[in-house]
Amino acid sequence: MKTSAYKNYDDLPPFLNARMVSQVLGESPSSGYELMHEPDFPVLKVGSRMVVPKEKFIHWVEQNTNGGTQQ
Repeated sequence: MKTSAYKNYDDLPPFLNARMVSQVLGESPSSGYELMHEPDFPVLKVGSRMVVPKEKFIHWVEQNTNGGTQQ
């Protein structure tokens, strides 16, 4: 696993693209693109572009790790 390019959520822009998602998670770019096509991932389509609102991404991470109530 790669090291995250971001040290905390405050460093993130308001919207993340697939490359940024993969950098935050410390994964390969292809993993970011795959994740953005998952049905439960909070993607916003803007024309042909797919982005993730920062707050929705943080919530998704919390719900899919020990920080959330679901396992």
